[in-house]
Amino acid sequence: MSRIIFMGTPDFAVPVLDALTQTTHKIVGVYTRPDKPAGRGNKLQISPIKRLAESRGLAIFQPKSLRHPDAIAELRTLAPDVIIVAAYGLILPPDVLSIPPRGCVNTHASLLPKYRGAAPISAAILAGDKETGITLMQMEAGLDTGPILAQRFVAIADDDTTATLTAKLANVAAALMIEKLPAILAGEITPLPQDHSQATIVKTIHKEEGLIDWNISALEISRRVRAFNPWPSAFTFWNGVQLKILNAQPSTHEIAAEPGQVIAWGKEIGVATGDGLLALREVQLAGKRAMKIEEFVRGQKEFVGGKLDSPIVR
Repeated sequence: MSRIIFMGTPDFAVPVLDALTQTTHKIVGVYTRPDKPAGRGNKLQISPIKRLAESRGLAIFQPKSLRHPDAIAELRTLAPDVIIVAAYGLILPPDVLSIPPRGCVNTHASLLPKYRGAAPISAAILAGDKETGITLMQMEAGLDTGPILAQRFVAIADDDTTATLTAKLANVAAALMIEKLPAILAGEITPLPQDHSQATIVKTIHKEEGLIDWNISALEISRRVRAFNPWPSAFTFWNGVQLKILNAQPSTHEIAAEPGQVIAWGKEIGVATGDGLLALREVQLAGKRAMKIEEFVRGQKEFVGGKLDSPIVR
């Protein structure tokens, strides 16, 4: 029976920890980001991983940083054989990476070296990729630069959003980790160095990136709608009010109109873009609930024929 420390924070990490709790190994500690205020009342919110760890009676640690000597000393006293990481959100310094005899294994949601960094799932959708996957990587000091222990491909469906694809990848990550963990602990896997010349880096997504530019193509906008669901959402403005586009698809119909013009054809309602029409499926006006486009238009009689714009986000 090996001693495992798990480090993770969001929903993506939950299936991995859940699977580990069902093995015979001893989870000696679960590290997750500190609780943070959220919502109108700034009430402290705990991470999905903390919620799961509490339900399983696991020891929980929430340091603000792993660089402090006290945090490193605490880790050493736990004497892990391996540290397993899944979207933890804190950098592991060399003093931490060197603690477990079997190293630190990161569960990364892309086929490295493609899409190193903070938002690999959204990046794959934005690029129009047909597949992505999970990489188990031996961690080192660089950003997702460590050698590869295992990979598994996952197809990207035409209607996948970051939310749906994250759920798929999380389950694959859990299955792959459980499959490969015995060999990792036994030192039976020879790590494969990454081809750094093929690396691509993706940065953290910022809210303003969700603002739609109607001058680009319908295909590109539809990818942004999917990639930015659930956050920050693809959005535009109608009559000065923010309108989120939650679901939309490119249309093969052809109508000449200015980019941003809302038009109707047959039973479809959509927006003209710089290249093609974007058929709207679901939208949400600021302060209102999400609605199917048919319901939205029934309550907003002036929407069809109107113009969506993109003022500067403040």
